[in-house]
Amino acid sequence: MNAIEHWFHRWGIGGFIRRGQAKPDLRLKISNITRQAVLARCVEVADHGAKRRKGLLGRDHLSADGGLWILPCEAVHTIGMQFPIDLIYLDRHHRVRKTRSGVPPFRLSACLSAHSVIELASGTISRTQTKPGDRLEFSAVEPSIDSE
Repeated sequence: MNAIEHWFHRWGIGGFIRRGQAKPDLRLKISNITRQAVLARCVEVADHGAKRRKGLLGRDHLSADGGLWILPCEAVHTIGMQFPIDLIYLDRHHRVRKTRSGVPPFRLSACLSAHSVIELASGTISRTQTKPGDRLEFSAVEPSIDSE
């Protein structure tokens, strides 16, 4: 098992990557199985230095179905961002520890008991009624023909 397969197995989303077929820009669909609602259908994973440091900086918007899952992560900032975002902090078992809605640019947010954070389009938490204690599910999204 290579490092990427190990990581996905550890996070409970194994079986989506076969040896030799790992894609660095894998996209995920994230669902709130407690509320039976889809949070986002095209979430990027930021699990290494450069991608974690850049985050959503440099973008002028985030699509309603987009997002960024940063891991590991206990705190984020929106310094230099151009739009507000929703934040969902998760523990290692994909349970929601904390939510923050409509976090505007130039703010800091943290949850010291979190292991990761999902940055989503503003309004996602309200639309899906996501609350602390909810359990989220991650699944791989097939790349579209346009992206190949």
